Amino acid sequence: MRLLLDTVILIYAVESPELLSKRAVSSLKNPDNIRELSSISLAEIAIKSSAGKLKLSVGMLRQALEDLNIRVLPFTARHAFELFALDLLHRDPFDRQIIAQALSEKVPIVTSDRKFHLYKGIDVIW
Repeated sequence: MRLLLDTVILIYAVESPELLSKRAVSSLKNPDNIRELSSISLAEIAIKSSAGKLKLSVGMLRQALEDLNIRVLPFTARHAFELFALDLLHRDPFDRQIIAQALSEKVPIVTSDRKFHLYKGIDVIW
């Protein structure tokens, strides 16, 4: 099964794996799952790291993607157009783009963010 990981899941996996739910850990460890991270998450991590809000370096990020066998899902115009139909239930622009991408791709999203549940059509794994 394809899974789209929210940014926080990658951060937890690297910095604080004890914060991951049992279901999230199981999803990450299942070799049958295809783990994907939005290119939006890469931008979010880079911006927040540059601002001193995260400790993840580019080297750590690349290593985490390799270690967890995560492929990067590009954010496309099709995903952006999904934003036009997205209710403003979540104000974080990074999360809104990831939600739009999950809806467009029709893939479950692994996240601890409860606001993702507010969107119809999103299958949240936590």
